[in-house]
Amino acid sequence: MPTNRYAAPLVALLAPLLLYGGALVSQYGFGLYPCEMCYWQRWPHQAAMVLAALALLLRRNDAAMRTLTLLAALAIAISGLIGIFHAGVEYGFWEGLTTCSTTQSGPVTLDSIMAAPLIRCDVPQWTLLGISLAGFNAIISLAAAALVLTLLRRRPTSAT
Repeated sequence: MPTNRYAAPLVALLAPLLLYGGALVSQYGFGLYPCEMCYWQRWPHQAAMVLAALALLLRRNDAAMRTLTLLAALAIAISGLIGIFHAGVEYGFWEGLTTCSTTQSGPVTLDSIMAAPLIRCDVPQWTLLGISLAGFNAIISLAAAALVLTLLRRRPTSAT
């Protein structure tokens, strides 16, 4: 089935953009501060956004666009795999590599340390139907990566 040749890089850009944007909204809009493993999930999304944007900028070079889109899909999948690991820690399936983090910024004083929120990686701050934010990141990221890879495998329509 033919597809638009820009579909894969567009999905590779929009999926992590929406997931990363959702993480920022939950943090700054709803006070759901990220733990250390939450930040780990954000880094591959940031890389995927850069790679997908480069793919679209280099769209005249089909090989470069496809390679960068493939790398973006891998970055999205890596975020999903980190999400699986994080969700497993939250559900008590295994121990995490870290226990907690803080959102401390600025000068460090005893008062600021005591006032900083302590964010545990093994306790989800929010769930829906028993699925944590890490779990949703895993599901959506892995589905998005699979979609990008599927779109890359399809034969593109004429150059549009």
